[in-house]
Amino acid sequence: MPTGPLDPHVLDFVSHSAAQTRRLGLRLGRLLQAGDVLLFVGEFGSGKTTFIQGIGEGLGVPGQVTSPSFTLIWEHRADEEHGQALFYHMDLYRIATFEEALGLALEDYMAGEGICALEWADRVPEIMPERYLRIELSFLSETKRVVRMEPAGPRYVQLVEDFKRSAFG
Repeated sequence: MPTGPLDPHVLDFVSHSAAQTRRLGLRLGRLLQAGDVLLFVGEFGSGKTTFIQGIGEGLGVPGQVTSPSFTLIWEHRADEEHGQALFYHMDLYRIATFEEALGLALEDYMAGEGICALEWADRVPEIMPERYLRIELSFLSETKRVVRMEPAGPRYVQLVEDFKRSAFG
């Protein structure tokens, strides 16, 4: 939770189940555009992959989106409605150093025209872009998660506003 002044653009809410977390991801996925970067943070089992699976569904990605824990990067293609943008699902848990992150060309992915969702983004903070949407998931109970969306940059402030209207009316 925040330690300084509250940012009016930060959105905090509770997801009551894995199914709801996935639906919230779906709503966000429908709003994404080529070039968007989403940075996911949270403990094991907090729902990062579940949220990203919903994003894939919202983007019209065919098939199931699974965790790239061992492959590090999965590449998917969005549907026609989303311009068939590339959707990169990355898992940085096994990345221990800045040099390893550079070896994956993460900066190229994030600066490109694809949509990037990075799990464990806090593992290599020095490589993250200036503009992004940070999504943190934390345990509230066995089934409930606190979700915090922190936008960095005007595009992401608007994205959070659009998401609020889409998800909560």
